Amino acid sequence: MSEALYLALDQGGHASRAMVFDGRGRVISQASVNIGVWQGEGQRVEHDAGELVASVRQAAEAALELAGEQRQAIRCVGLATQRSSLACWDRITGEALSPVISWQDRRAAAEIAAFESSRSMIHERTGLMLSAHYGASKLRWCLRHLPQVKQAAIQKRLACGPLASYLIYRLAKERPLLADPANASRTLLWNFRDLDWDARLLQLFAIEAALLPRCVPSRHDYGTLNLRDQAIPLAVVNGDQSAALFAFGEPRPEITYINVGTGAFVQRLLGGTPVFAERLLTSVVWQEAGQVMYVLEGTVNGAGSALAQITQTLGIPAETLQAHAEEWLARCADPPLFLNGVSGLGSPYWIADFPSRFVGPGEDWEQLVAVFESIVFLLMENIHALAPHTVPSQHIVITGGLSVLDGLCQRLADLARQPVYRPVQCEATARGTAFLLAGRPDHWPEPVPGIWFEPQADAGLEARYRRWQSALSETIADL
Repeated sequence: MSEALYLALDQGGHASRAMVFDGRGRVISQASVNIGVWQGEGQRVEHDAGELVASVRQAAEAALELAGEQRQAIRCVGLATQRSSLACWDRITGEALSPVISWQDRRAAAEIAAFESSRSMIHERTGLMLSAHYGASKLRWCLRHLPQVKQAAIQKRLACGPLASYLIYRLAKERPLLADPANASRTLLWNFRDLDWDARLLQLFAIEAALLPRCVPSRHDYGTLNLRDQAIPLAVVNGDQSAALFAFGEPRPEITYINVGTGAFVQRLLGGTPVFAERLLTSVVWQEAGQVMYVLEGTVNGAGSALAQITQTLGIPAETLQAHAEEWLARCADPPLFLNGVSGLGSPYWIADFPSRFVGPGEDWEQLVAVFESIVFLLMENIHALAPHTVPSQHIVITGGLSVLDGLCQRLADLARQPVYRPVQCEATARGTAFLLAGRPDHWPEPVPGIWFEPQADAGLEARYRRWQSALSETIADL
């Protein structure tokens, strides 16, 4: 009998990826399909809903084709998505009634501010901060401003919820209306202790429970995906950052996990007991058969998105940045500072409209180095904020697209004064999904050992970090 294989689907901010893994975490085949991103006035960030569905299917079928005859051994498929993205659709026809509104979108920031008096209550029930990044404000906006959404609600045809729920509905032949914990939790409507929609929050945001998918565990019978000539059970659904935590086996409480992509996220494992921290996020990363796994999380909104914005402002092609970033990081000894509020200043500050700016002179390429360093500095602020609530960190594991840069990893090691480990397989979301599909095996080895970055003394970097902290504090005090 052939060894079981697993198909992991990762729907990200710029591409949909599909990877086939064996039961030991080795990649058999992979494919990727780029997707469009539309950005407009009023801090709007959207994707075409139909394009996203098609991209996931296209990537999956391409990966199956590349796997050849081995694809017949695929036992099940898992899906991981951007957690705070949201869609509205017709529950009868499946027609999209809204674009997919990205997690980066903050069009409803002014409206969500009206709930400021409920901030503490929302945090205590959801583990999240009151923010337009999360789904409740996006859903309220759709219900108020999109005629087709309002009409579908009147006709009792409206379904809405996390991007994952929309993809499940469109891709599974059974068309189920289901929501996994990681993605449901990013709506501001889900209680992280009860593991279900929260009646008080639904009332607060004036959203009917009947519009939302049914909440189920991370491992669940989500339906069947018909891909090429195969019918494959969809057995696991999770958020992208939640899945990434499992990329190299069971997560451990003494490790700091960082994933750096469009945004950057720092996670520390809590286990089965949630911890409430005033300026941080408490998140469910896995639920099955009575077991719930929580993490404490910090978020940097402007990572890859900050680089994209600044390169566009400076008129530097993305290809140029990609080709020269490592060289610039190695060459630049004294870059300016960048106060990074792209997409809003995240934890532990939570300032939605923080004004981004450079401090000090620098050529265009030096300013891009400053953006890279701002990502490291913001990660450090979160590492410090997480430390009192968790066991001491022994080392850092870093994954995600930006982690390929040695200069970024070394700066993080130097400031954190901890070793930083970068696996060779840096696309952690798909690998973590495969681990969960495989039943969380005891043996999940890396095919090739990664690279360690040992901390070194860097007086110049430490001085810039202190100056950046002072400049950030002064700017916040003046707001």
